[in-house]
Amino acid sequence: MPLPFLTADRAFGAAAENADDVALPFDDHVQWRRPYRPGPWRVGAAALLLLLASFILLAAMIIAFAGALSGAVVCLCFGLAVIACALRLLRVGTWVSKHGVRRVGFFRTHTVPWRRASAVRTVQQPVRWLGLPRTVQGEALVLVQQGGEQLPPLLTDHNADFLARHEAFDRAADTIEAWNAEYARR
Repeated sequence: MPLPFLTADRAFGAAAENADDVALPFDDHVQWRRPYRPGPWRVGAAALLLLLASFILLAAMIIAFAGALSGAVVCLCFGLAVIACALRLLRVGTWVSKHGVRRVGFFRTHTVPWRRASAVRTVQQPVRWLGLPRTVQGEALVLVQQGGEQLPPLLTDHNADFLARHEAFDRAADTIEAWNAEYARR
């Protein structure tokens, strides 16, 4: 089974070794890709949700064998909803292609074409710690649209993908900035 998120760091490392090569680490620029691996906090939370879903589905099976089909259907639907939440949690992040940059949230997705992006830069600012209301001083990769409109940060060094992984944050920010430099001028 192909795991495309594993190729992000390998492709970036290969591009860094060959400095004469193109700065963009992927051959196929049409497909939407996350230029970094999901972080351990995100993967761990999704794994816990999938573990919870397995217990819920086991409970649904026991309830069904006991003869209470309506309770089994409710447990089954709840277990499937937990699985859907775990899968959506793994999709959250910043994705890039030659068409633009896409910020995928848990409930909303926002896409900005490269031609509407005037700047992508790393700034020091208060950022949310693991997406919680608490803010700490950190780095954020922000995208400024033409006309001065600024979106919420694309990446922060304190989110579920980059907490305690500052080098990975720097690589991902540099990669997204390279995508912007390549396609914003077209």
